Amino acid sequence: MSEILRLTGLSKTYKKGQPGEVVVLSDASFSLNKGEVVGLVAPSGAGKSTLLHIAGLLDTPDSGTVTIDGQDLSGKSDRIRTRTRRQDVGFVYQFHHLLAEFSALENITLPQFANGIPNNEATSRAEDLLASVGLTNRADHRPSELSGGEQQRVAFCRALANSPRILLADEPTGNLDPATSDTVFAALMALVRGTGMSALIATHNMELAKRMDRVVRLQDGQLLEV
Repeated sequence: MSEILRLTGLSKTYKKGQPGEVVVLSDASFSLNKGEVVGLVAPSGAGKSTLLHIAGLLDTPDSGTVTIDGQDLSGKSDRIRTRTRRQDVGFVYQFHHLLAEFSALENITLPQFANGIPNNEATSRAEDLLASVGLTNRADHRPSELSGGEQQRVAFCRALANSPRILLADEPTGNLDPATSDTVFAALMALVRGTGMSALIATHNMELAKRMDRVVRLQDGQLLEV
């Protein structure tokens, strides 16, 4: 299998007043293969979000490299990093972050407009994604009119709107009750498997993590195979 994402020797330290500092990542390395789904587990506050933000080019490490499909993005301009992130990376967070004033359908079309996709094509893509997670009849509903599980399924569709090659998800079912969490996670996995994309999914739930291809643990700034 060929790699789609490689993190090499990542280090990240945050200042915490005087004289302390917090080491979040310490020479951490990881590779994600094309079509692979990997679970990321870690104690609360261990740095999962920081790792995902660096992997998705939203943040920069103090040292180390981020390589996507063979291209080292670490020293590239903001323009190149932004273009790569927009085209190749999709994000899902613990809270859905949908735009409250727009419908479910509109929340999925907007990222496509930002990527230059024509209206008809973007709308068709959004409708197909909503259908794939069983939300065709909720397309015109705003986030406040949706249940927590429905909101998160719309967020999944939005993350996949521009057909990214890599999905990064930060506790995507963390705000849901166990039954809803299981249903929503199944929907996410179906979307990922159906598109053949690669995914790194952070979760506290080891039962969910075990349903992925493999699991890595972030511990003491290092990424370790479980």
